[in-house]
Amino acid sequence: MAVPSTQRIREAVMLDYLQRTKQYLWMFVEIGFLAILTIILIHLILGPNSGVFVSAVADNVLKFANGVQPQALVGLAIVLALVILLANKIK
Repeated sequence: MAVPSTQRIREAVMLDYLQRTKQYLWMFVEIGFLAILTIILIHLILGPNSGVFVSAVADNVLKFANGVQPQALVGLAIVLALVILLANKIK
């Protein structure tokens, strides 16, 4: 049984909507990551005179980095490698 053309149009619109949403979410993640990197760079340049907010963000990043176990880093690297391999195969 063939799918009506209005159904196909709805599916195409929904897929387009999901694709745009995915792009916006990744853009948000990239902006957040760049903001954190910028704050860390400011902290490295200015040191203790960088301000309360910048120092607090830098301290939180350091606490997180020190709290991650080496096994978790290896697991994360393996998962990331698998995601990259699968993404390349799909393209």
